[in-house]
Amino acid sequence: MGQLASKRDGLDLGVVPRVRFSTNEDGPPRYSPHQFDGSSQQRNDSLQIPPTIIVSDTDPSASEQRGSRAELRRSSLYSTLDLVPHLENYASTLPHRLSRPRPSLVALRSAFEEVQAGVEATTTDSGVGSLPGNGNEESQTPQEKAPVRFGWMLGVMIRCMLNIWGVILFLRLSWITSQAGILLTWVIILMSVLVTTVTALSISAIATNGRVISGGAYFMISRSLGPEIGGPIGMVFSFANACACALNTLGFAEVVRDLLLEFDVVIVDAINDVRIVGVITLTILLLISFAGMEWESKAQILFFLVLLVSFANYFVGTFIPPSPEKQAQGIFSYRSDIFISNLKPEWRGPEGNFFQMFAIFFPSTIGILSGANISGDLEDPATAIPKGTLVAIFWTTLSYLIITVTVGSCVVRDASGNVSDIITGNITDGCVGLGCNMGWNFTDCIESQSCKYGLANNLQVLGQVSGFYYLITAGVFAASLSSALGFLVSGPKVFQCLCKDNLYPYIGFFAKGYGKNNEPIRAYLLCYVIAVAFILIADLNTIAALISNFFLCSYGLINFSCFHASITNSPGWRPSFHYYSKWTALFGAVISIVLMFLFTWWAALFTFCIIFFLFGYVNYNKPKVNWGSSVQAGTYNMALSYSVSLSGVDDHVKNFRPQCLVLTGPPNQRPGLVDFVGSFTKHISLMICGDIVMEQDRQAQPQDTTDWLVKWLNKRKVRSFYTPFTADSLRVGARHLLQASGLGKLKPNTLVLGFKANWRDSSPESIEDYINTIYDTFDSNYCLCILRMMDGLDISDLFDVEVNQGFEPDESVETDNQQSPEKESADNISYKGDTDQIKTVFQNDQGKKTIDVYWIADDGGLTLLVPYLLTRRKRWHRSKVRVFIVGDEQNMEEGRNEMIALLKRFRLDIHDVTVMTDSEKRPNSKNLSRFVDSVAPFMLHDEQQEGVSTQEQRKRAPWKISEKEFEAFKLKTERKVRLNEIIRRNSQHAALVLVSLPVPHSDCPSALYMAWLDTLTCGLHCPVVLIRGNQQNVITFYCQ
Repeated sequence: MGQLASKRDGLDLGVVPRVRFSTNEDGPPRYSPHQFDGSSQQRNDSLQIPPTIIVSDTDPSASEQRGSRAELRRSSLYSTLDLVPHLENYASTLPHRLSRPRPSLVALRSAFEEVQAGVEATTTDSGVGSLPGNGNEESQTPQEKAPVRFGWMLGVMIRCMLNIWGVILFLRLSWITSQAGILLTWVIILMSVLVTTVTALSISAIATNGRVISGGAYFMISRSLGPEIGGPIGMVFSFANACACALNTLGFAEVVRDLLLEFDVVIVDAINDVRIVGVITLTILLLISFAGMEWESKAQILFFLVLLVSFANYFVGTFIPPSPEKQAQGIFSYRSDIFISNLKPEWRGPEGNFFQMFAIFFPSTIGILSGANISGDLEDPATAIPKGTLVAIFWTTLSYLIITVTVGSCVVRDASGNVSDIITGNITDGCVGLGCNMGWNFTDCIESQSCKYGLANNLQVLGQVSGFYYLITAGVFAASLSSALGFLVSGPKVFQCLCKDNLYPYIGFFAKGYGKNNEPIRAYLLCYVIAVAFILIADLNTIAALISNFFLCSYGLINFSCFHASITNSPGWRPSFHYYSKWTALFGAVISIVLMFLFTWWAALFTFCIIFFLFGYVNYNKPKVNWGSSVQAGTYNMALSYSVSLSGVDDHVKNFRPQCLVLTGPPNQRPGLVDFVGSFTKHISLMICGDIVMEQDRQAQPQDTTDWLVKWLNKRKVRSFYTPFTADSLRVGARHLLQASGLGKLKPNTLVLGFKANWRDSSPESIEDYINTIYDTFDSNYCLCILRMMDGLDISDLFDVEVNQGFEPDESVETDNQQSPEKESADNISYKGDTDQIKTVFQNDQGKKTIDVYWIADDGGLTLLVPYLLTRRKRWHRSKVRVFIVGDEQNMEEGRNEMIALLKRFRLDIHDVTVMTDSEKRPNSKNLSRFVDSVAPFMLHDEQQEGVSTQEQRKRAPWKISEKEFEAFKLKTERKVRLNEIIRRNSQHAALVLVSLPVPHSDCPSALYMAWLDTLTCGLHCPVVLIRGNQQNVITFYCQ
């Protein structure tokens, strides 16, 4: 950090401070005083010129010595800290780029005196302020040479043209013309160009929708459709580039082999000669790549010039009158009868059909992504990619069309190459073929199908037509080598970007770059190894089929990315390239997939199998990346659309789902409560974890509390929202959450609480708060669940943390294997979502244990619905549900049969129904005495009420229980004690117990009601749920 010096004698009115905003690589920028100049200009006494804030990454003196230019930034009219809009404030989305943060809202809202005091405090008595770091040392480091960057011509247009002008142009186009004819060859070319042009338009739109760095097609697809789609395409596309490199190198090696055969030179044999020449050539290309992009671009320019010379040589050759030797080979210069004859197709051999010719030609168009693949080496990718790609497509298409017409107008399909086949005189009887009209009799080779020359038989026609044969050979060399070099550079660049994103294991090793251009040397070597493997196969046709499918798949997804981004109407989709349409993009995507199967169906299936496998891996691992993809925008649109459409639909009992608002506090402190609700809401209904934060605790929470807790929920695989709410008390916070949580029909209808097991030791106010929350729940027409576990819900006692006061700790948890847990800070445990996940009973396989339901009161069926939803889970599906109801001995069988019939009509799989005939008996005196002892501290005796009315006493201490109230509710108390005795007798070995929750009377003291809840659930080793519906049906046996 450079030193910032300033000198001032005082701060006078009208003096505008100049603030230097400085940053380094080690930390964020800071505001600090730089100079208080008493000579600051003023327009008048009341209007000041806004202060200028100098932005510089180095020491001022060092900047001057190096001649660097400091950026000037002005503050707004509102505040000296409030800056005007500037590009640097929006650089945070660029990778490896430190943005210059704006002042926070807290800083802007600070009192003016505090801002002045902070500015003055940073200056010394001499007026010199400094920040850590030494600017002089920083300035002495040598400035690194800037990386090489290319414009649209050299970086995109020439590179794309070289890759499109491949070996197919010189070695296959004339043969395709002989098979399909000039007209259908034009159709093939134009159809291919249609696909590539639509794809180029989509690429242009994506490339101009924000900054594009290295990674090419992978970067565009992954940032548009997300890592699930981008990852597989990046892997396949990188592999396809390696295969394309091998394809073009093989084409070069075959030409070299044929050239050697003309001079009777054989290294080993025909196949191994191709392998040897191919490996040597690829090694040389690898060395050029190692030299860097600057040398690689120079090599590409050389190849481009050679190609232009070879094209000129060919076109000149078509106008040169052919010699007898050339005429014997079927070359007759421009003739209308030859042109007319070659207009129509003449299919020959097993490969003689339209789609096979299309499949052979299409790989010549795969070079349109060559410029986009090196987007990290372009000066302005947003301008270069659209302009260079479209111009390259135009010129290469024109050249393909012209060559097709010219070669089809000069060369017949069949010729013998024998000069003695010339016709002497006018005798043409028995002569077959077009050569008869030109004075040549090729009948013998045509009838015996042994012709070695002509469009249909000789792949070197372009060289024979040209003025100088070996210039065309040089063109073949330039086309194949330039394409091979382009793919050898493109593939590793894409793969390096994929490796940096770390979507797949064991590939991070190849992410490292070297040199000023961050060259992927390791990825070059990997691409080299793959290409050598395919060169050793030496089967060009198999490689071409795979390559076509790989690139078509990439084209399809690029077009779909553009379509999807357009149709989602995301505000972030603002491409500066407007000459595209979402419907043409969709057409490009569909036609690309169709062509994959029309070309080679087995290669298409193979490609999709690879894509689906890689997609499944990324989707399963769910990488922690957020690229603002159109999939996210589409998901938002769908969620919003469905939520709005649901709002207009009336609720129906068949579609009732327990949508739960769970008062968990920080969810990682009460995993048992989270797991219980998640067990019956996951993939079924809404779950919201509500955290009521006390006002006095809000400032103590870390800034990233919400993010950490959401990560904790995701790591636990709990599908839940997390909603913190600041309030003065539990009741106030719960009341607001009950009213405001949810959206439309996605709104909670059930409140879930943890049981307040420490109520006897809690303050009376907290008991009143807890009970009033239950009152508010019923007043809001919500259902209610209260979960009690033997060891309590709160695990904060395992760690030395401060508990949220809205949720006081329950009974302490003590496990056999816990000796002396390591103490950790509150920041590390209370709010960090990446802490160790503590296992609860709801995560265990329950085996064949029972779920006992004590359906005491008819609440609409929620008491039965929750255990049914639990048994649909894998951990609970073997558990048996038993239902206990109240009845008398005389009608026990009748009541049981009625209940069984009702449950059958509900289609609930109930194992057993038990009628409790002894529920009205008087409870055991020992248990009753225990209850009386538990409420004794809350009793209000008569002698304490002298001179005080009941109403006044109720206002002072609403939780207190008068003797009169205790007597009035005595019968209810005895029945609850008795019910607990029955529960403990029948459900000691149950996995879960659900008991109908008694609805509190408005005149029931809170302490007495709390004692009832405690009595109902005490003495059991399994979790107990007190549950109550809102008295509305949630299950039905009707179909409508």
